[in-house]
Amino acid sequence: MKILIVEDETGIANFLKQGLEEEGYEVIVAHDGKKGYEISQNQKVDLILLDWILPKMTGIEICKAIRKTDTKTPIIFLTAKDTVEETIEGLKAGANDYIKKPFSFEELVVRIKIHFRADKETDEHTLGGITIIQSKYQVLFDHKEIVFTQREFELLLFLIKNKDTVCTRNQIIEEVWGIHYEYDTGVIDVFINSIRKKLGIHKEELIKTIRGVGYIASSND
Repeated sequence: MKILIVEDETGIANFLKQGLEEEGYEVIVAHDGKKGYEISQNQKVDLILLDWILPKMTGIEICKAIRKTDTKTPIIFLTAKDTVEETIEGLKAGANDYIKKPFSFEELVVRIKIHFRADKETDEHTLGGITIIQSKYQVLFDHKEIVFTQREFELLLFLIKNKDTVCTRNQIIEEVWGIHYEYDTGVIDVFINSIRKKLGIHKEELIKTIRGVGYIASSND
């Protein structure tokens, strides 16, 4: 997991970097707000530790800017600001958590792990022997990786996210393809057949056809 630290106080930044690297994380440090924002846009980071008062761009400005394009990456404010109004302002800007300086490093590590665990729980979707890791566009079947095209992946993900619920053809074509078909939704069948073939499953195993309606992903017989 890669963590971005945006902190202008060199001593604090170095302390955090060393400690988090010892915990097994990859760490990037930015000492001003503008640089921190640029890194967040140009590199894939898994969590951001953000100071409030920064040169060139404040933590609040960074947080708001990031949230315009990225609603998922956890952001934790590390700041001496601690009034109720300031806490609310930080959370409204899009932060996930708020730790007051000075803080316990052990508490910070626990908070980070909680956010990574929560992100993992929402990032992984399972059905029978199938596991989808959404952020990596990865599909595992009985612990073996299966390679899908982007559309196949998105179709399988949509069905598994809605498992045990019948997904109509119109729902599938609108949600997965992003278009509205009035009549012909036969393209779905082609992709379903390809998914079944790559998984090596029988026609009505895991992904079941509901004739005249659509499909349902279910591990129940």
